[in-house]
Amino acid sequence: MKLRTIIILILSMVLSFVALIIIQVRYVKENSEMIENQFDASVRRSLWQTVFLVEENEALEYLGQTLELLDYQKNSKNLRQERGLSDIDSLFSIDTLHRERTSESSKFIRPKIRISTKHGKATIEETSKYLQNKFRKEFSRSKTILDQAVFRWLRESGHKDIRERIDFKELNYILERYLISNGIDLPFYYCVVDKNGREIFSCNKEIGDNKQEKSSSVYRQKFFPLEDSAQEVYLQVTFPTKKNYIINSMSLLYPSIILILLILGIFIVAVIVIFKQKQLNSIKTDFVNNMTHELKTPIASISLASQMLQDPGVGKTPETLKHISKVVKEETNRLSRMVEEVLKLSLFETEKSTYNMKEMHINELIAYTSEIFSLKVNSKGGKITTILKAKDDLILADEVHFTNVIHSIVDNALKYSDKPLLLTLETWNEKDNLMISFEDNGIGMSKEDMKRIFDKFYRVSTGNKHDVKGFGLGLAYVKKIIQEHHGTIKVDSELNIGTKFTITLPTLKKY
Repeated sequence: MKLRTIIILILSMVLSFVALIIIQVRYVKENSEMIENQFDASVRRSLWQTVFLVEENEALEYLGQTLELLDYQKNSKNLRQERGLSDIDSLFSIDTLHRERTSESSKFIRPKIRISTKHGKATIEETSKYLQNKFRKEFSRSKTILDQAVFRWLRESGHKDIRERIDFKELNYILERYLISNGIDLPFYYCVVDKNGREIFSCNKEIGDNKQEKSSSVYRQKFFPLEDSAQEVYLQVTFPTKKNYIINSMSLLYPSIILILLILGIFIVAVIVIFKQKQLNSIKTDFVNNMTHELKTPIASISLASQMLQDPGVGKTPETLKHISKVVKEETNRLSRMVEEVLKLSLFETEKSTYNMKEMHINELIAYTSEIFSLKVNSKGGKITTILKAKDDLILADEVHFTNVIHSIVDNALKYSDKPLLLTLETWNEKDNLMISFEDNGIGMSKEDMKRIFDKFYRVSTGNKHDVKGFGLGLAYVKKIIQEHHGTIKVDSELNIGTKFTITLPTLKKY
């Protein structure tokens, strides 16, 4: 895939995600504002209902005595009216002496009613007017008493201390009841303050000193709003958990947010993988190009040596033959190493490799490796030390691949050494595991190099040493083989001091 295509694809995905996130953020914002507005409206309605009921209770309490007086007067009046009814009965009589008979078919009698008094006669209309006037006077009198009482209440209540006008114990109950009835069941703090914000009463002493509450979370409602009084008193309520309430009210949005974040994470991982794959392909292409170039040199050298042997004009002295055979051997070894690198690369390309597993004694392999490399190390003034303390050194492994692992680590110690090499090879047992360590006094590695030392095609910086050859597959191959053998490898290194590789493998007892 071309870089331009990758960039266009990534830009398209980025723009899509940005648009999706903007829409989601806007939706969350609008939804939270709607929930907050509903919350504010419910709180203000609850405060208004509370203040109204407090004012109503005060009015009823103030008018209580007047109402009791009116009830007493009414009861007294009722007694008088009951006596009056007997008087009315004595005043009025129904004359049914003169009756008119109807026809026998109707079978009922229609009496003639006449109201009479002891002192004369009166009509029903006159009697009704008499009673209406009587009730009107009584109603007017009662209304006058109530009007005077209400006027006194309005005049005197404004001068009373607020503590006498409000029952603070009952206020808490009323406020809580109205908040719950309006759908708000949250912890709250309330206080009564004057117009300057000075606290008159509080359900919590900390409420007056709590400066952390934002003004948007504080709600106020004036007591006795219709009174024109100099003493303005307010009911003030705060909700410490308001933000949590709004967030919890949007819980249905959480799955979509999580899904967007998950998709975003997958997108980021995909972009990283795409660039890594492109980088890997580029490195692989360079590897093939370099390998092709490297193969030409030994092939050309071997071909030249072959031509020299075939050319009758070239003298076949022992020295010449020795020189030609040496060149052929060196170039053959060089070709062999290159073939190993190609095989390593093919091993990485195969998801699951096939191994010829058999029993191996690691102590013997370590001793053999030390013997092979000692001549080369000793020639440069170095030394290889072996400490074989493992009593149980029998493992199940592929002999070819595992031998390559040991040789690759020792070969790296030789490559990355700027002074006579001191290499220690050690084996020991821990529980049912076999431990193998390789410790040298080479140039060491930085922490950044240690993180990537086992990556394919990664090569450690060699500082002033410029004759190190390779393609960065050695340690990646080592790690893969060890993992395929159910083992682990770790590295400890310090710049200019040395490096230590430690391999952990299961012994045959674990199989």
